[in-house]
Amino acid sequence: MSFPAAAAEALGDSQLRRNLRKATSTIRAKREGAVAELADWEQLRDAGEQIKAHAVAHLDVHLEQLERSVSAAGGTVHWARDGDEANRIVADLTRAADSDEVVKVKSLTTDETGLNDALARRGIAAIETDLAELIVQLDPADRQSHILVPAIHRNRQEIRALFAQHLPGNEGISAEPTELAAAAREYLRRKFLTVKVGVSGANFAIAETGSVGVVESEGNGRMCTTLPETLITVMGIEKVLPRFSDLEVMLQLLPRSSTAERMNPYTSIWTGVAEGDGPRDFHLVLLDAGRSAALADPQGRSALHCIKCSACMNVCPVFERTGGHAYESTYPGPIGAILSPQLAGMQAHTDLPWASSLCGACYEVCPVKIDIPSVLIHLRQKVVEQGDGPAAERLAMEAVGRVFNNRSRYERAQRAARIGARPFSRDGKIEARLPGPLKPWLDHRDLPAPPKQSFREWWRGRA
Repeated sequence: MSFPAAAAEALGDSQLRRNLRKATSTIRAKREGAVAELADWEQLRDAGEQIKAHAVAHLDVHLEQLERSVSAAGGTVHWARDGDEANRIVADLTRAADSDEVVKVKSLTTDETGLNDALARRGIAAIETDLAELIVQLDPADRQSHILVPAIHRNRQEIRALFAQHLPGNEGISAEPTELAAAAREYLRRKFLTVKVGVSGANFAIAETGSVGVVESEGNGRMCTTLPETLITVMGIEKVLPRFSDLEVMLQLLPRSSTAERMNPYTSIWTGVAEGDGPRDFHLVLLDAGRSAALADPQGRSALHCIKCSACMNVCPVFERTGGHAYESTYPGPIGAILSPQLAGMQAHTDLPWASSLCGACYEVCPVKIDIPSVLIHLRQKVVEQGDGPAAERLAMEAVGRVFNNRSRYERAQRAARIGARPFSRDGKIEARLPGPLKPWLDHRDLPAPPKQSFREWWRGRA
């Protein structure tokens, strides 16, 4: 389904809009308070931008160093060209560990590769341990709709119904958050203590030391990365940072921008394996899956700077009204509109660069200062140049270009527009319904009527 069609469907769901409005406004307000506590917030943003720009510009060097560092610390590095290869590596490692289950930390990268379904086809069950991801997983027809809060489209009553239906012994559970959390904790604790393989994503990996880090708020990540005998981390290649000291900046930017906290309750950082402490085997799967292609675009590559905080979604007027499902991608919202087309290919998401009003709110809150509106415009140009945009729009723009390119044609068009608009004009605005494809323009806009006299005509009259 195209974004316009999916968005129109979402706009018709009043409960969804209420859920989204309440959640995004709450997160937005909390973030503003957390950011206001730091007098040097803008300097931190500048530092974050520079760190990510340097890391991405020298990605080959840092990735090779990361592989050497992880190997020296007793881990094993695997390289995956695409999602299918990454999924196969994880499945083979799970089978080698003699397990038919894995416990998972919330991981956008494995959502991107479709790991859960790929493992299921191999007879391996993936258990989501993040509360919001668990909620989504309990409904086979559901999908995550937000980078940070995957179940943002659900309210308490909907979650209560899911737990009552799918978690044994909870048929009479209430909608109180504490009771819902306790039920999930009881279910997951048994899995943590028995499953041999853990699968995680990574917020950052450090080339200098081979360290990998996950930040989270519930403690499930700490369980998944320390209790299983085998730990498999699947990480997009853009997550690498050059130096351990870079975390000083990133671990201030990320929690305030994502959960509005001074620091995440759980920050887990591990380096390889250690005798008698944590997993006995550690595997790092480095995923490309379109990232090298994005890196080759000097204007589009800044999308790879993203640290997945979700701040851009919580301020986006489009996301707040349509939700994440309308984007048909693991990465929704403003960042998804520039990242998804580059990772999956422009043909797969030709609508997404237009899923924005270009208001600029996303750039204002981005902790690493990604200029999302500029990249959106760049990608729109690429869609048009590749001939993937709507045919009618392309023909219309070509016609406008020919008119604007010639002074006499332009002046004739002005006169024709003035005459043609008269029947539809009231008090300086076009208020009547226009025919055909022009009709939607007036559904949400005030369109000024052409002036009675152009500037050129006025100027000639004064000569």
